[in-house]
Amino acid sequence: MLVHIVMFQFKDENKEANMARVKEMLEALPSKINTLHSMEVGIDISRSERSFDMALVSMFEEQAALDVYAIHPAHLEVVSVIKEVTTLSKVVDYIQ
Repeated sequence: MLVHIVMFQFKDENKEANMARVKEMLEALPSKINTLHSMEVGIDISRSERSFDMALVSMFEEQAALDVYAIHPAHLEVVSVIKEVTTLSKVVDYIQ
């Protein structure tokens, strides 16, 4: 199983509303992209200096499945919104 983790830092403007919107959009992806095995999206509650605002953990059977997800139109629509409302993102991919 391939684990794909992304963390996001959101812009201050409309932060709470944008986080809710992005979370909802991300959580809709498993029903739209059949190579996406599972997905969990969480909004940070610690609000510490070290924390990001949101984390995404998604699972794929293999790299090819993640590659399909990466270019799927439903995913690209979410990516477009994320780019507008975030200042920073970090990713980690690993084999479980």
